[in-house]
Amino acid sequence: MRSLMKMNARDNVAVALRAITAGEQLALDGNNVEASMDIPRGHKIALSSFNEGDIIVKYGYPIGYATACIQKGEHIHTHNLKTNLSGEESYEYAPDLHPVIYPKRDLTFDGYRRKNGKVGIRNDLFIVPTVGCVNGIAEMMISEFKNAHPDQTSFDNITVLKHPYGCSQLGDDHRMTRSILLDAVNHPNAGGVLVFGLGCENNIVSEFKSMLGEYDEARIKFLVAQEVGNELEAGLALLDEIYEAARNDVREPVPLSELNVGLKCGGSDGFSGITANPLLGAFSDFLISQGGTTVLTEVPEMFGAEKMLMARAENKEVFEDIVSLINNFKQYFLSYGEPVYENPSPGNKAGGISSLEDKSLGCTQKAGTAPVVDVLQYGEKLRKKGLSLLQAPGNDLVASSALGAADCQLVLFTTGRGTPFGSFVPTVKVATNNELYANKKHWMDFNAGPLLETPMEEVLEQFIEYIVAVASGQPTRNEQNDVRELAIFKTGVTL
Repeated sequence: MRSLMKMNARDNVAVALRAITAGEQLALDGNNVEASMDIPRGHKIALSSFNEGDIIVKYGYPIGYATACIQKGEHIHTHNLKTNLSGEESYEYAPDLHPVIYPKRDLTFDGYRRKNGKVGIRNDLFIVPTVGCVNGIAEMMISEFKNAHPDQTSFDNITVLKHPYGCSQLGDDHRMTRSILLDAVNHPNAGGVLVFGLGCENNIVSEFKSMLGEYDEARIKFLVAQEVGNELEAGLALLDEIYEAARNDVREPVPLSELNVGLKCGGSDGFSGITANPLLGAFSDFLISQGGTTVLTEVPEMFGAEKMLMARAENKEVFEDIVSLINNFKQYFLSYGEPVYENPSPGNKAGGISSLEDKSLGCTQKAGTAPVVDVLQYGEKLRKKGLSLLQAPGNDLVASSALGAADCQLVLFTTGRGTPFGSFVPTVKVATNNELYANKKHWMDFNAGPLLETPMEEVLEQFIEYIVAVASGQPTRNEQNDVRELAIFKTGVTL
């Protein structure tokens, strides 16, 4: 196995593919390097000497500058590297499009064609509380329903989309809660939905219903606890009606072009930008080449790599939308007195990521090379085929929920640290390294670690096969573990 990897010919650092001991003699592309200190796995080693202020380059782009003199062979990390980023920037439209196009293949998955023409990859039953006050009763309802139908096979998952909101919310907080819940009710993975309210909340059921648009009355039912005698009995009766409407649903072959996939990462490490994120990028390019759709979010983790995304805007209008996406999120941070370019989380740093540029340049690889065709605001649903950007924070649960709300039928989530979470749509956890996958097989779905030794084409083909299986009904780890969550962004300012 190789000891070091250089991500781009312009780089002046390399990534340690294993733990390196001080004094080891290392060779990389004809450049001999002696490690002057221990270098943890996934961390960076200097390929040349740096003076204070010199630019440090990884992925072919600056990831910061040296805060002290650094000798060749030294460990480069947060102790001697600092971000180049500060405050807001101005941007110019300079298109640079070089998409990778994969040959068209007649691939299908087995999905559920809905009455409105959308396609689900699951036939799920949701209870959607309009207010957090009824979460507990909704859980009782689900338990009683399962007891009454122990052998039901109509629904793949039965979930209460619990949240603490819907009461005493105003302005943007109220709007965003309502938008995400409306999106969930209208999600193509939902074979049936019970909208459940208390009766005195801001997010009142009658107004919620009026904003839903056209819906399948046999599949979507409404209940207000304060308007009935026994809300548990009334809820079970409505769930039985939904069950009868869905009990004969069957999967049918659907073109891969109907697949909408969310792209997300969290708990990254030094391998994220080497294995798992490039794998998702290749898959994104492949799916878009088949006529499908992918969505990249986590706006703060575009900071430092945003110019690359702007250069891929399909046209000037999309470019301007990306500029607004970036600047508005920077203003959100500044409005709360928070630094725009905060360093990555403790887990990211432990994994070898030293600056926001280091993180962002690795993160944005999930989006491959395709043109950006649209920019979605938080709570908006997909409008175009191809690659879209979505406004949402870096928080794993909030961003993944936003991807689901946008009509992504599943989320691909890369991680080098591991996480047990799952969104209310199937959440495929992709390990960046072999060790994580071996240790947390009950969390992780796919291992991108072999990419250190195996060509991308081989691993991508395995990944395509796996995603088709998931879209056709194979449960993900979060589904097997019965972990399905919804989280809603809460802010006091307009984004």
